[in-house]
Amino acid sequence: MSRITTLLAQMTLEEKVGQLVQLSGEFFVDEPQLTVGPKAKLGISQQQVQCAGSVLNVSGAKKTRHIQEQHLQNSRLKIPLLFMADIVYGYRTVFPIPLALGCSWSPALIERCCQVAAKEAVSAGSHVTFAPMADLVRDARWGRCLESTGEDPLLNSQIVRACVRGFQHNLEYGEGLAACVKHFAGYGAPVAGRDYNTVELSRQSLFDDYLPPYLAAVQAGCKLVMTAFNTLDGIPATANRWLLNTVLRDRWHFDGVTIADYAAVKELIPHGVAEDERHASQLAFNAGLDIDMKSPCYVNHLPALVKAGVISEDALDQAVTRVLQLKETLGLFDDPFRGASEEKERAWFYHPDHLALARETAARSLVLLKNDNALLPLKPGTKVALIGPYADNPDIIGLWAVYGETTHSVTLKQALDEVLAPEDLLTTQGCDLLLNYDFLGEFGATTQVDAQSCMSEEQRQTEQARALQYAREADVVLLAMGEHMMQSGEAASRTDIHLPRHQVEFIQAIARAAKKTVLILFNGRPLVLSDVVEHVDAIVEAWFPGSEGGHALADVLYGKRNPVGRLSMSFPRANGQVPIYYNALSTGRPAGKSDHSPRFISKYLDCPTTPLFPFGFGLSWHRVEISELTLAAQFTAGETLTVGLTVRNLTQHTGIETIQLYLHDCVASVARPVMMLKDFQQIALKGYETRRVIFEVKEEMLAFYNAEGEQVIEPGRFTVFVGTSSVDVLEGKFIYRAE
Repeated sequence: MSRITTLLAQMTLEEKVGQLVQLSGEFFVDEPQLTVGPKAKLGISQQQVQCAGSVLNVSGAKKTRHIQEQHLQNSRLKIPLLFMADIVYGYRTVFPIPLALGCSWSPALIERCCQVAAKEAVSAGSHVTFAPMADLVRDARWGRCLESTGEDPLLNSQIVRACVRGFQHNLEYGEGLAACVKHFAGYGAPVAGRDYNTVELSRQSLFDDYLPPYLAAVQAGCKLVMTAFNTLDGIPATANRWLLNTVLRDRWHFDGVTIADYAAVKELIPHGVAEDERHASQLAFNAGLDIDMKSPCYVNHLPALVKAGVISEDALDQAVTRVLQLKETLGLFDDPFRGASEEKERAWFYHPDHLALARETAARSLVLLKNDNALLPLKPGTKVALIGPYADNPDIIGLWAVYGETTHSVTLKQALDEVLAPEDLLTTQGCDLLLNYDFLGEFGATTQVDAQSCMSEEQRQTEQARALQYAREADVVLLAMGEHMMQSGEAASRTDIHLPRHQVEFIQAIARAAKKTVLILFNGRPLVLSDVVEHVDAIVEAWFPGSEGGHALADVLYGKRNPVGRLSMSFPRANGQVPIYYNALSTGRPAGKSDHSPRFISKYLDCPTTPLFPFGFGLSWHRVEISELTLAAQFTAGETLTVGLTVRNLTQHTGIETIQLYLHDCVASVARPVMMLKDFQQIALKGYETRRVIFEVKEEMLAFYNAEGEQVIEPGRFTVFVGTSSVDVLEGKFIYRAE
């Protein structure tokens, strides 16, 4: 008889239910705890706390060991707690936000970052991370763009797979974190980009676009799946039996743990599908939800539901077994303090190797959007004015770096001080990041608003005058602008994704005064840059680059590293274009390709239909020429189609180029996207080197879901696009034959 079977036979009904209850830290220690959702009194007893199976967002070796020790003393069967936390893109060493990581187009690099995050977090006593976030996102108004890797299902899937491998590296040897993919499913597509809002998706789009990254996580072996806050087909994901059983368990054969997002079970009541907490518990559990996170529902109502026969005890035992099996897999029954060590914390936090990786990753994740007349990289001896609210601001790690410390962030000024002589660097803030902090709401009390982001009118005038003076004196101005950290992340949706008006006016004023201007952006979503793009000579999209952001930027600005990032999400020209994405479905009146008069095509009267900066785009010190596209005219089922092209580096600069392959199904049983990314390769090119790049188009790349929800491969004509972005491509055609 296995340990789990033996335990289960000894457990009372209340002890079983306890394993399906996750509580936050204040139930275990009498001190303020990290808050990642709305606070609410749960109304549970100390005895129920002692039966709880897991703890939310408590970390630190000393604290977790203490809580575990106290819990085991009070636990009749000595069942250890699971410690789960949001470790999304780093623990103490913070890497770039996931949207930036997506721009690296390097799953292998991201996998290494996740290994480091896991190593640091395990030393602090964590067992499970609520990551990766697999939500595909097309709407830049949505605040959680920050946590997504972008708008493409293939790129997101490859990165999600890498994250799971990285987090769970050596899991069975006590070194990794169990990965919990989130938010299942469709959370990244809320109507109007408003967080927690309704999601309206066709079954075809759900399966073709939104589900593949979650499936990739399951196939990579993730141990947990978190449900989403939103509805899907009118049913909240947390109570969606079709989603949690038919898709996740039956089709995908997932045998791990499912867990609700923060208070999502109780939120079935305001969703209007549950009458009360008891009803909410019944709906969620019978839909296939194992763990109830931070709500009073399961803990107070599951026992009575089982006793009443509304929920079977066999089903309860299956859910409890999955939780106990996770604890067994992590080795907690043999070592309940698994990995938690203050000595290891001292050894691993901010380890030089970790910081070096963070620096490399940040450099490879930033995207050079504009570089007129090869202004960048800057030459030695150039006198620089560093101006802007992010000139010397350590708040560059992003909102969801939950355990990151801005005291360990390297600011841009600190990094440039290491590169430039004092007389070659003039620095001033110049302007506010924001003029109004009302949007912070309840978070305002926990957010430190200092002089760096909130100046008096007198200070503003003084700062602007100094900034204009420095701009005139310098050879080049580096303008460090962007979003406030709290403007991107959960509960941070925006209707206007321009830079604040006062920042735009400041940029324009500085650009008029300066000889040359480089705009450096710190933000967590694509922004509308139409009102500044023509005023500056170069634009560097730095995102929130993490602990080593300043060093990474200095490395790129001065040519130590070649910027090789490529956009994983389109940048709109105007708010009204959002959502905008490269792989939209074909329409009957396409712009530029329709037989109709120009008036009656799919377009805007006041704006082009194209993005300002498209998916896959990015500049580098090197420039490449692509030519000589070759492919067979047709291929047959069971075969592959070889696609080749020549890539030539036109410069002396060594660099990495991301070659992208897209397909379009010309005639299908349902309308297909104008193009879909199907493969990509990153190739290292020496100066003036010419390389032949080969892709293999496989049958499965042609598959899609039809109107009946079936995955099919249909014979017919296809167009292949290969190039350096979704717009800079060579084009060829082939026919696929079923036999």
